[in-house]
Amino acid sequence: MSFQSDGWDEYTRRAFMAYAAQSCLGVVACGGLFGNPLLGADKSPANPRRANGKATNVIYLRMRGAMSHLDTFDPKPGRPEQGETKAIDTTTPGIQIAEYFPGLAKLTNHMAIVRSATTTTGDHGGATYLLQTSYRQLATIRHPAIGAFANKLLGLRKKTLPDYFSIGLGERNAGSGYLEPEFTPVPVGDPKLGLKNTEAPKYLQGGQFDERMNLINKFSAEFRSKYPQKQVEAYSEYYKQAITLMGSKDLEAFDLNKEKDAVRDKYGRDSFGQGVLLARRLIEQDVRWVDTSLGGWDMHNDIFGDKAMKSVGANLDRAMSALIEDLTASGLIKNTLVVLATEFGRKPTISERGGRDHHPAAFSLVLAGAGIKGGMTYGKSDERGQNVADDTAHVTDFNATIAAAMGLDYKQEIHSKQGRPFRIANEGEPITKILA
Repeated sequence: MSFQSDGWDEYTRRAFMAYAAQSCLGVVACGGLFGNPLLGADKSPANPRRANGKATNVIYLRMRGAMSHLDTFDPKPGRPEQGETKAIDTTTPGIQIAEYFPGLAKLTNHMAIVRSATTTTGDHGGATYLLQTSYRQLATIRHPAIGAFANKLLGLRKKTLPDYFSIGLGERNAGSGYLEPEFTPVPVGDPKLGLKNTEAPKYLQGGQFDERMNLINKFSAEFRSKYPQKQVEAYSEYYKQAITLMGSKDLEAFDLNKEKDAVRDKYGRDSFGQGVLLARRLIEQDVRWVDTSLGGWDMHNDIFGDKAMKSVGANLDRAMSALIEDLTASGLIKNTLVVLATEFGRKPTISERGGRDHHPAAFSLVLAGAGIKGGMTYGKSDERGQNVADDTAHVTDFNATIAAAMGLDYKQEIHSKQGRPFRIANEGEPITKILA
C-alpha cells in the first residue's frame, strides 16, 4: 500500500489514520470522532492587533428552519399581519415581544434585539451557510464557521477539553472549512448521552493499552517523517489529546445526571433544553465556543397551532431563560456572549395553509450578555414587518458584532490554501450601538 504526498486528499489521510488507530487501539474514540481530526495544537501566533473584548466564551443558539420575527421578537400588535400571536410587555419599557416568551420578557435587560437583519438568500442551505461563515456557498472552497474562525484568530487554549463543541448539529455545522483540522468542532450528537466511547476497550488488560499506543507511534513515525503535512500532525496530536481526555475529570461536564432534577426540568427535558444545559456546563469548564440548535421553525403550515409556535416557542423560552438566569447567578454572564440566530425570517402574509413562507428581507436576531448593551433594540422593520425601515444590519454585520464583542480583529485576513484572503465577517462592520 503506497501513498503519494502530492494531491493526497483529506479522505485518504483520514482513512489511513483511522485504520491505523482502530487496528492498534480497538474502539477508542471521543464522541465517535475517528475520521475527524478535531484536537490538535494551535501553531498560529497570538494576534497583536486584537482589541480588548469582553466575551471570552460564546454559546450560539441556532434556530433551524427560519424563525418568524413577527411571532417572536418583532411583533406587530394591531396589524392583520400579526395573526393570532399577541404581544406582551417586557421589563424594558417600550419593548414588546411575542406572548410565547414570558421568561425572556423578564430578561430583556441582558438582551440587544436586532430587528433590522436582512439577507438576499432565501433557501435554507444557502442562508444557513452564509449565517455561519459570512460567505456565499461556492463549489471551489469551504469557508470556516465563525466559531472555527474565532478560535483560529485567538489561538486554542491547549487544555484538556477542546475549545469548540457542536451539539446536535452534525453535518449542518460548516466546521473548520479550509482551516487546519484542529479547528473543527467536536460533535455531540445527543446531549443526554454526552461524549461517547471515551473509555478504553475492556478487552485490553493491564498495560496492553499503553503497549498499543507505543506500537501505533512506531508504526506512524516513519510515515510522519516522510510526509510532514499539517493534517497528519494534527491527527497525531488528536490521538495524544484524546488519550489525555479519556482519563480526565473534565469528562464529568458531559454527565447531565450530576445536575439536580429541578435544574434539568428548568431547561426542559427535550434535546434542545438539555443541549443548552450541556453548553452551560462546558462554558463553566472554559470551553470557548459551543453551538447548539433548535429545529421546527419552518412553519409553512398552521403556525399558530399547538405543535408550531406554542410548542417550539416554549422550548426556546424555557431553555434560553434558564441559561441567562444561571449565567447571571454564577457571574459568567460577564464574560459569556449568548447568540440567538436564524437564517432568515418569514413573510408577514399568512398563507391559506395558516403558515408563513420564507422571507429574507427582514428578520430578527438577538445578542445577550458579555460585550453587549442590554435592554435595547436596534433597527426596525416597517409597520408590516416586510422590509427594513431603519439601520439595516446584514448578516455579515451581525457576525462582525460577535467578533468585536470577543475583541477580535474582524478585519484580519486568513488565507486559504489557494492564497485567497478571507475575514471572519467578510466585509461586515460591527453594530457599534449595541456594543458595551
